[in-house]
Amino acid sequence: MKISIVIPAHNEEKRIGKTLEAYSKFFEDRKDIENFELLVVLNACKDNTKVVVENAKRKHKGVRYLDFNRGGKGFAIIQGFKDALKRDNDLIGFIDADMSTSPESFYELIRKIDGYDGIIADRWDKKSIFEYSFLKKLRSRIYNSFVRVLFSFPFRDTQCGAKIFTKKVLEKNINKVVSSDFNFDVALLFCLRKESKAKIISVHTVWKEKAGSKIFSIKSPLRMFLSAIRLRLIHSPFKFIVKFYRRLPDSLEIHEWLS
Repeated sequence: MKISIVIPAHNEEKRIGKTLEAYSKFFEDRKDIENFELLVVLNACKDNTKVVVENAKRKHKGVRYLDFNRGGKGFAIIQGFKDALKRDNDLIGFIDADMSTSPESFYELIRKIDGYDGIIADRWDKKSIFEYSFLKKLRSRIYNSFVRVLFSFPFRDTQCGAKIFTKKVLEKNINKVVSSDFNFDVALLFCLRKESKAKIISVHTVWKEKAGSKIFSIKSPLRMFLSAIRLRLIHSPFKFIVKFYRRLPDSLEIHEWLS
C-alpha cells in the first residue's frame, strides 16, 4: 500500500519534531507499506515549526510539507488532501501534530480499513484507552451526542484526530466539502455520507492527551456548537438563514464576539 498522512500544524515547533520522528521510524520499518509520506501542512505559523519540519525532511525521505499564510485546521487538511491526491496514494488520512494518536494506533486503522471507504478512531469504544480530564471528557460526550442527533450520525466520536480514507472516495468529494475549521471532521464525514453514501466505520483506539493543547479555550465549545448548527443549516431547506446572517454587520455576528 501507499499511504499519505496529512498533519495540520499551527505553531507546533515544540511537538511536531517528535511526531515526525516517531511516525517516520515506525513506517520505515513496515514491510507491508510500499511507500508512505508525512505531509505537514503549515498554516499561519509564527514560530520555528517550518525549521523543525525541514530538519526532519532532511533526515527522513517520507517527510513533505506545504506552507500557507492562511490558518485553520479545516483549510490545512483540505489542502493536504488535494496535494496527496496528485500522487499515487492508496489511502490518505490525517493525525494531530501532538501525536495523541501513536503510529501503532494509526497503523491499526490502516490494517482494518479493507473493504471500507473510511475508518475513524473512536475514543468512546469500550475497548479504547482514552486519557483525558473528566471535564474534557464530559464536554466531548455532550458535544458528540449533540452532533449525532443533528446529523443523524452513527459515530460516537467525530472529533478524534485520527482518520483515514480511500483515494477514490476523497477524489469524488474533496471539492464538495464545506470547510469548517471548528467542525471540519463533521463537515467531511457528512459530505462523504451524503454525496457518496460512503461506508465508514469507527474502531477502538489508544488516545493520550498531550500538553500544549490549543483548542480548549472558554469560547471554543460555544464556537463548535454554533459552527455545527451553521453547517447543518447549510445542508437543509433553511440555508437562507445562513445567507441572511452573512449580510449582518460584523458587530452583530456572534462568531465575531467569540473570536
